[in-house]
Amino acid sequence: MNEKNINKSSSFSRVLIAPLDWGLGHATRCIPIIHALLKENITVFIAAEGAILNLFQKEFHNVTILPLRGYNISYPAEKKSLFAKLLQQVPGVLSVIRYENKWLEKMIREHSIDAVISDNRFGMHSRLVKSIYITHQLHIETNHSFFNWLAQKIHYRYINRYDACWVPDAEGVTNLAGKLSHPEKLPAIPVKYLGALSRFKKIIPKKKHDLLILLSGPEPQRSYFEDILLQQLKGLEIPVVFVRGLPTATSLPEINRNTVFYNHLPAEELSALVQQSKMVVCRSGYSTVMDLACVQQKAILVPTPGQTEQEYLAGYLQEKKMFLTYKQGNFNLKKALEAAEEFDYAISDFSENLQDGITTFVKGLQPDVPR
Repeated sequence: MNEKNINKSSSFSRVLIAPLDWGLGHATRCIPIIHALLKENITVFIAAEGAILNLFQKEFHNVTILPLRGYNISYPAEKKSLFAKLLQQVPGVLSVIRYENKWLEKMIREHSIDAVISDNRFGMHSRLVKSIYITHQLHIETNHSFFNWLAQKIHYRYINRYDACWVPDAEGVTNLAGKLSHPEKLPAIPVKYLGALSRFKKIIPKKKHDLLILLSGPEPQRSYFEDILLQQLKGLEIPVVFVRGLPTATSLPEINRNTVFYNHLPAEELSALVQQSKMVVCRSGYSTVMDLACVQQKAILVPTPGQTEQEYLAGYLQEKKMFLTYKQGNFNLKKALEAAEEFDYAISDFSENLQDGITTFVKGLQPDVPR
């Protein structure tokens, strides 16, 4: 960082949070970071649009949200065309990276920003302020060794433009992301492991629900999996709660009297619902995995087809006996629930060290201000 923000007008620092718009996971894992910053009397700004903006508006009523165009990455209907589809979108992604970098310089001056925390947005760094990059994918799994190497090389090129990299996982051998967060080679900038980040607070509730279905992730696969589940739920005679992962939706499906639907729930309500459920069926997105692990909730993971990161995580976590996993293509809800009854779950107790890390970060922003 070569320059300081000369527009600072308050003894309290101002921090901008910018999560990637790839599903809701990057946004939800920023929620505990925002709460930790607010505890330190930091003025927080959030950069978001669309569903992510809607999510943050429901979670934080007194935080300023600055509209920022997302990457808007779309997925193909068929897994086999995923690579070609993503390749076609590279020029658009590069354009957004250039745009967001210029946008950030403008916001720093207009709002006297002291630091920016980017969750996987490549262009949210500046020489004017301290710039932090968040990722759990220091190794990017593509199922091909050459492309693994190439993807990491490109990723590190962007990461090394920041002042530090924060990894939302435990540092030791007992961790949630395996080689994704613990690669052979680390970036050149300082790397700090924050522990598993979760919006959920652990409680010891009475189990009220036999099954909770928790959908998330990009379209069209979110809808494909929902259709599979809706058909199979018709023949399942147990109480089910179904959270669809659609914060902007206004209508709900109806299939039987045993299933209660929600389009979206705030973090506190969702945390209680998860822990009140005997079993959860959900994607193996990393933010969801962190939420489940932090409250030690049993779950069946169904990775999004074509998302190699989710497929790796699901396999890794089943190998560690933390969660049971099935593929979407041949998913049978009844058989999965029967297998879960026999599965020997061994979910490690993950605790975060986030607040200490945020306190240190904030002190670094204001070294001359007594605390």
